[in-house]
Amino acid sequence: MEQIDLCGADLGKTYQVVGMDLPRAAQMRLIALGLTEGTQLEVLNKKRGGAVIFHVRGTRLAVGKKIAEKISIRKIS
Repeated sequence: MEQIDLCGADLGKTYQVVGMDLPRAAQMRLIALGLTEGTQLEVLNKKRGGAVIFHVRGTRLAVGKKIAEKISIRKIS
């Protein structure tokens, strides 16, 4: 399956997190919020400035474009 970054995700589709290439502090914060490798997420909205809003483990999260570009995912449905 092809890997893309979170910015390239389609609305309403489900993806699996493959990895994150972020500074340790940012990565640890996302892990604490439930965004870990292998976790499924659904993209809810993408803002014009590049921010991505997604649903993960029963919670809605939003990340800016620079962070979203560093989160690798693959489509599962």
